[in-house]
Amino acid sequence: MPLPFLASVFFDGLPPWAPEPVRLAQITATLAAVGLTKWYSSGRRNPSERNMHGRVVLITGGTSGIGASTALELARRGAQLVLLTREPPSDPFLVEYIDDLRDRSGNRMIYAEQVDLADLHSIRQFATKWIDNSPPRRLDMIVLCAATLTPPGGKRQETPEGIEMTWMVNFLANFHLLAILSPAIRAQPFDRDVRIVVPTCSTYIASPRIDASLLEAVSTKGGKADKDWSPHAAYARSKLALMAFARTYQKHLDAYKRPDELPMMARVVLVDPGLARTPGMRRWLTRGSLWGLFLYLIFYALAWLLLKSPHMAAQSLLYAAMEGSFLRFSGGRLIKECMEVDCARKDVDDEEVAKKLWESSDKLIERAEKEMAVKRAKAKKEQQKKEEEAKQAAQAEEIESLVDAIKKGKAREAQKKAAKDGKATGKMGKTTGNSKK
Repeated sequence: MPLPFLASVFFDGLPPWAPEPVRLAQITATLAAVGLTKWYSSGRRNPSERNMHGRVVLITGGTSGIGASTALELARRGAQLVLLTREPPSDPFLVEYIDDLRDRSGNRMIYAEQVDLADLHSIRQFATKWIDNSPPRRLDMIVLCAATLTPPGGKRQETPEGIEMTWMVNFLANFHLLAILSPAIRAQPFDRDVRIVVPTCSTYIASPRIDASLLEAVSTKGGKADKDWSPHAAYARSKLALMAFARTYQKHLDAYKRPDELPMMARVVLVDPGLARTPGMRRWLTRGSLWGLFLYLIFYALAWLLLKSPHMAAQSLLYAAMEGSFLRFSGGRLIKECMEVDCARKDVDDEEVAKKLWESSDKLIERAEKEMAVKRAKAKKEQQKKEEEAKQAAQAEEIESLVDAIKKGKAREAQKKAAKDGKATGKMGKTTGNSKK
């Protein structure tokens, strides 16, 4: 019992098996330091709540990491989720993941749509299908959690359009998606609280300045090669560009004049979730190698202590999705640890940089889509030509087989006729012999 034990300690001192006071103090101080470090590194929890029942949420990157935790929490609150995934909805992994998400959240309104963020045509197909609806589809929230990176020491990768992969997935895909979905966002009723949640990363602080040379370097077609490319710089500049675009997109929405002359209620919210133990972070720390993964597993306790869990990293995103006070203020705010903070880069609000970024991105998308449209047309013609040739070959083979069948039939008929003639000749011979006798 605790009371007799405490009384024994008070009157007789510590029992023989107890550590020395100094040692006990060291252990206590160590455990307290570890606990405080973990508590601090885990960040703040979301203090806000919001009724999400019936609200339609588009989310990218919702199958892993912070996006998966965000999707789960929104689904638990009743949101209708549309996961934009690279794989088709029939993919076995995706089917199992959605079933598991439905069971864990108790929400059956979870679906998937195929959108490959490394393919401009795939993005356009989905977005145009979404807005091609009358009356306009309900849309309450867009959460852009998808991102990619190249591990340290990795080589530059490009999409089929010739665009640097990190720039494409982290920035240009989001630019393209929101640009096409803009009519759907503006068509929402005045009293609908529409949020566009844009996660970013503190690495944007170390990004090189966005200028004409950088915008030209992200594509090898029509521009010079990106000689100064590095995985860290590529990731940082994509996040800086995304933040600058998000601020400009909010101005774009605010400038829209509604037919009812009421103000726009759509809000863009930037979120820095902090460093977390996500697949992307693991890929970065391990440098994409087996030896790196081995070292990561050995020092996992350190990663557990200093890095957030995906669930805790998602708290700031949930705060951005649920905090009601955002309706009273202008959009484009940066949230970190469930509170508003200032941007560390002034060029995020530089209108000249934003204008160049928007115009150059439009031109890049237009050029890439035209080139890929020509390629698709050629591929379609070649496919049609192959199908026509295969059809003609099949018809020729069918005709040839029919001719062979006719020839074989005639040959069999000729053989039968010859056999009959032979029999008739034999009978006539026998009859003639008998008559001579």
